[in-house]
Order: sequence, then C-alpha cells, then structure tokens
Amino acid sequence: MKRTTLSSIGGWQPFLFCVGMYVVALFFSIFLCSSIFYALNSRTGKETEKTAVVSAEKQQLAAVSH
Repeated sequence: MKRTTLSSIGGWQPFLFCVGMYVVALFFSIFLCSSIFYALNSRTGKETEKTAVVSAEKQQLAAVSH
C-alpha cells in the first residue's frame, strides 16, 4: 500500500513545538525577572518622605505648561 498524501507540516511539528515552548518560557522568564527586580528596587521610605516634604512646602493652586 502506497501513501498518496504526504503531510508537509508533519516534519516541522517538533521544531515548531520547541520554538513555541522557547518563546513562552522566554516571555515568562522576562516577566518573572522584571517583577522580582522591581520588587527589590522599589522606593525606600526615605525617598517617599522627601517627596512628601517637598510637596507640602510648595503649594500650587494651578499650573499651566506649554
């Protein structure tokens, strides 16, 4: 019995699966590493206190910038 139909995508399926899994793993690793980085390098209490003091000293009623 001869096969008359050949699937052209059949040979590429493992390769495409590996590429897809690589892209998904890359996306999740970038997301995970960036969230850990931003969690560890968040603003400290000293910086937020400085911005609160500066904003309390300068009282602006309205500001228009061009």
